[in-house]
Amino acid sequence: MTTSPASDQEIRISGDSHVSEPPDLWQKEMPLKYRDRALSFPRIEYGRGNHARAGGWDPKERLKDMAADGISAEVLYPTLAKGLFEQFFFEPVDLPLGQAGEQVYNDWMVDFCKEAPDRLWGQAFIGLWDIDYAIREMQRAKDGGLKGVATWIAPPDELPFTGDHYERFWSAAEEMDMPIGWHINTGFGAYVTRADEDRFGVITRQAYGHKVVAMKAIAEMILSGVLQRHPRLKIVLSEFEVGWIPFYLEDLDRKLGRGRNVGLDLYPSEYFSRQVYSTFMQDGVGGYLLQRWGTDNFVYANDYPHGGGIWPYTDDTIKLTLSDLPSETRRKVLGETTAKVYGQPMPEPIERMESDYTDEIWSRPWLKKAGEFTFDKSTMGLKI
Repeated sequence: MTTSPASDQEIRISGDSHVSEPPDLWQKEMPLKYRDRALSFPRIEYGRGNHARAGGWDPKERLKDMAADGISAEVLYPTLAKGLFEQFFFEPVDLPLGQAGEQVYNDWMVDFCKEAPDRLWGQAFIGLWDIDYAIREMQRAKDGGLKGVATWIAPPDELPFTGDHYERFWSAAEEMDMPIGWHINTGFGAYVTRADEDRFGVITRQAYGHKVVAMKAIAEMILSGVLQRHPRLKIVLSEFEVGWIPFYLEDLDRKLGRGRNVGLDLYPSEYFSRQVYSTFMQDGVGGYLLQRWGTDNFVYANDYPHGGGIWPYTDDTIKLTLSDLPSETRRKVLGETTAKVYGQPMPEPIERMESDYTDEIWSRPWLKKAGEFTFDKSTMGLKI
């Protein structure tokens, strides 16, 4: 295995990576009285899909894969724990059951990150039905070393972000300096019925459905005054990409400016610029627009170890999406902004190492062209 000096590497921090929880985690760790209803994933196999890389559940292996792609730190989201929300869509909400499941995950995440807390930036996973519990669990997570909270971006119908249900939680997140992570496929509505989608449904959800969810959530948080009332609250959109955001905010500003006074002191784009961040992977449009907008809000992510992510082709992605940007912008996008959001010092550069990865083991050859700006391609044509 060869290495390259850490001093020669730019510091890269992934703003959206994942753990792959052991499929039997909840069946083993839930309190006995809940185990017959614990989350169960009997069809998941190690070595396949989102569990293809051992770094998903073994932090020592994780650090090796980070070194292979030159990643100095990662913000960690769940893979399986999102099923705790989906479980409640199909049966009556049992808050003690759900809270026990979240605590099992959060404890496991704390232990996972202890291997290298300067490089593994874990987040708690917390539902927001019971705000008193959510605040206590957020404090417990922070005390355990976790850096933020992942929760639903698509709330239950009866708990819209425009209501006052969440106010005390937003205040507590400000006081604790815990950013709120909103990841795709997390919450309710279409996100819990996606198992019934046909191929057309999957493509459309991934291509524009996620953006619609994010647009709605951000508009509700801004127009209802949440970000005005909580100026130190930080929101991170994860895996929504970024190329759509500048026009969306421009249009939101324009619509608000047509005499529609909703009691805001700033334009929507100004609240976003101050408090909202978004990760991207394969976004050539977003990389192009970074020359004009998003320098302090758009951040690199690799989505490791998910099959839709860009690991281990970060080098290619950066070349395709960020090569024309000034070095100051690259530094912000690749690491500095994410470190600032989570209140962490910049990690030391990781010593680059080779990986055992080959396309034959995990075939994703399209990632060698990840992020290519579609209408800059010299030739077109679908090749699968």
